[in-house]
Order: sequence, then C-alpha cells, then structure tokens
Amino acid sequence: MGEPTYEELLQRLAPYGQEHVLGFWDRLSGPEQADFADQLAQIDLALLDRLWRGEGTGLEVQAMVERAESPPGVRRDGSGLPVGPEQARQHGEQLLRQGRVGVILVAGGMGSRLGFDQPKGMYPIGPVSRKSLFQIHFEKVLAIGRRYGVRVPVYLMTSPATDQPTRQFLEAHRFFGLPAEDVVLFCQGLMPAVDAQTGKLLLESPGRLALSPDGHGGLIRAMARSGALQDAQRRGLEHFFYFQVDNPLAPVCDPLFLGWHGAVRSDMTTLVIAKRHPLERVGNVVSVDGRLYVIEYSDLPEELAQRRSPDGSLLLWAGSIAVHAIRVDFLARMADQADQLPFHRARKKVPYLDASGRPVHPDRPNAIKFERFLFDILPYAERAIVIEGDPKECFAPLKNAPGAAEDTPESVQAQMSALYTKWLRLAGAEASDGVPVEISPLFAMDAQELRGKIPPGARISQPTYFP
Repeated sequence: MGEPTYEELLQRLAPYGQEHVLGFWDRLSGPEQADFADQLAQIDLALLDRLWRGEGTGLEVQAMVERAESPPGVRRDGSGLPVGPEQARQHGEQLLRQGRVGVILVAGGMGSRLGFDQPKGMYPIGPVSRKSLFQIHFEKVLAIGRRYGVRVPVYLMTSPATDQPTRQFLEAHRFFGLPAEDVVLFCQGLMPAVDAQTGKLLLESPGRLALSPDGHGGLIRAMARSGALQDAQRRGLEHFFYFQVDNPLAPVCDPLFLGWHGAVRSDMTTLVIAKRHPLERVGNVVSVDGRLYVIEYSDLPEELAQRRSPDGSLLLWAGSIAVHAIRVDFLARMADQADQLPFHRARKKVPYLDASGRPVHPDRPNAIKFERFLFDILPYAERAIVIEGDPKECFAPLKNAPGAAEDTPESVQAQMSALYTKWLRLAGAEASDGVPVEISPLFAMDAQELRGKIPPGARISQPTYFP
C-alpha cells in the first residue's frame, strides 16, 4: 500500500476535529508529505480524544486518600521490617557480588528550566570539579563494580531530543571508564501535545506535530521494544536500581537499600523521604487496600495534602524521590501490560504555529501533555515496600535555574559539599563549614572508605577535590 492521500488523511482526522493539521499540506514537498502522513498514522486519535476529555487519566484521588494508610517498609530508625540493617546489608552485598544488579538511569530531559540548552545529564554540577551529572553517576557505578568485583551494566533511557547528543557526549568521554558494551542506550516514545482549551493538535512546523516524551512510564515499553530488557535477562540480572539523572546524591546500588528489597522479595521498592511540607513537589506513596500507589503532587488537591493523622503528623508523609529497586521479572511481566497504565495530564508551555503559520511562543501554559509514570506499576506488585532515607544524603534534585527559590545549581552544590564535609569529619578530618569540597566516588564512596585515605586531623579550609 502507498502513502495515504490528502483525502484519506482528512477523512481520518475530521471525526475528531483535527483536520486543521493539514492546513499547510500544499507547502510540503513530496517527502515531507510522506513523513507527515507517517507521523499522523502513528497517532491514536480516539485515545487522544478520550485523554483530553479527562477519561483514563490518573486516579480517584479523593476516594484513595479516604482509605490511605502509611505504606509498609523501613523508617529511618530501622523499624518496620523483621530484617535488620546488618542482615539487609549483607544480602545486598551478596546480590552485587553475584552480578545480579543492573542500573536504569532515566535521562530524557533537556536542561531548559536550568537555562541549559543541552541534555540535563551534561550539566556541570560538581561543586569543585565541575563534573557533569553523567560523570558523577557513571563513576558511582564504576566504583560499585570495583568494590564488588563485577561489571554493572547501565540501561540509559534518552528521549528523541537528548538521544544523539547524549550518545556523542558519552562516546567522547569514553563512557567515563565503563565498558562501552555495558552502557545500553534506548529511547522513550512520544505523545502529541494538544491545546488546553480546544484539545486540538498543535503543530511544531508545517509538517510536524508538537510532540513530547511520553513520561518515565514509557520506559517499560521502550526497554522491551529496544531489546534492553532482553539484554538484562541474557546477563542473568535479577534486580534493577532505577534513578533519574538530575539527582547527584542518588545512592546508586546502595547495598542496604537493595538488601531490604531482596530479603523480603519485594517486586518494587521505593526510596522515600519524609516530606518537608505538605505541598512538596514529590509523589505521595500510600497503601490502599494492601496495594501501594503513588499520588502525583500535581494530582493532589491542597486540602487532601494538608490532612493529618491523629498524632498530628502528615497523613501523606512518604515522598517518592524517583529511586526504586525493581525485580527484572516484574518489569518483564509489566511489559505485556504497559498499555494499561494511566496517562497523567500536565499543563505546559508549548510553542506552536498559528493558523497563518506564524510561530507562537506562549508566556504561560497553553497546552496539555500526556505522560505515563513508572510508579503506576506499583499496584500490580505482589509485594512492594518503601525505605525511608535521609533527604540530606540522598536527594538533591537539580530542577531550576540559578536564583530560583529551590532545587538550583547553588543549592545542589551546597548540599553535596555538606555531605562530603560530614564524611570528612567522620573520617577524622577538620573541615570548615561552607567550604566547597567534593569527593569522587572513585576515591571514596562513604565515610568509612574515606577514613583510610586521609591523614587523621587533616585540615580542610579551602575548596578541595578528592579525585
């Protein structure tokens, strides 16, 4: 069969009121028309129509909160599970030594909110070294591999916007010491953006829709379609450590976290923090009828976010920081059900062409994007738990440009320096407050390892990098 004609495309689009996207058809060359027709053929117009009308998006939040309970797992004092910290750590170290753990690193975002026009993973965040996020994370994986005598593969999800520059960057830096064959890149899918008022498709150019990544929930389908999931199975991996690129403090392959996950045979374990305030922009992990769910902050009305337990604590206290341990076989099972995950709506600023073909750059949200979230597989888990971490040690998200109220390069670097200063003091050094310090994972991964590498009583009073 040949490419669909203009009349055939019009017949397909008209029932959904989307025929306007053909307004510049006559301006396109033959190849451009063929490419645009192919793009339109991949759009599920019926699904898009339902999503814009609010069908099949998100959860019944009010009903869920009424039945919500604190999720099962481990609090920071070690309580909550019959497995103690020492037993859990030994179990996690065994999993690592046996080569049963791989890493999933999600890196589909551009640094637009940072004022950085490249993939966010390339942002130079090291407080002293100016190392990129990618280098910091890859060196953590390399250090884990050296400590336990194994190769830890990295499955790195890009987006169409970040895929090529990410590949070029990593290749130029020789994957920061990891074997090239142990870094498996795969690209997430796309969804069209629609006008928030009318539900009409937006055009990026005369022959191209305005598309955006389909969310980190698109990872499951992307891993299966790309062969990345099958690669993990061939390597004999049993668990993934999952995290997002914008958190340089992510405790990559922490044996204690992995050990609790593995010891209780959890399908999916989530690292959480006690929320700093009710409206913190993190997912809210709750237990409802024996199943774990995450209520995204954008889906949670303020009145529900403010609710308190009888003891005065927040009812929705457990904030997800997008760090998970996931059984490989659970992710493989979910690959067959990926299309059942709900879409979430997000109002965003999306540039587009107006009816006359002029580019419009809105100064306020004008469009709705549809995304799937990975945490929506939690209710399918036969067993799932949470582990509470110390936000000062595991969560420093890089989100906003310098000068913003929070989650800026300055605040992230200050938090990194504060953690390394704590390690130095625990290792017996004298380190001044507020002085930028940085410790490469290849030098030491924790205070205990650092203790044997610096002289007792060492004074750190100026910016210092331990390579």
